[in-house]
Amino acid sequence: MAIIVNLDVMMAKRKITLNELSEKVGLTLANLSILKTGKAKAIRFRTLDSICKALDCQPADLLEHKNN
Repeated sequence: MAIIVNLDVMMAKRKITLNELSEKVGLTLANLSILKTGKAKAIRFRTLDSICKALDCQPADLLEHKNN
């Protein structure tokens, strides 16, 4: 089982940089980068909510489940 993070895809669709998203969401570039590269072990619902608001998307647009 794997959870794929599609943050980079949504950022490209919304034409927003990591710096801009960092400012809107209030997270450090390092934390957003960990999430963007799929290296994060967890994400808080509050963080997910902030990202969804900033990108005008749904959680399912950012997270995808794949069976191995």
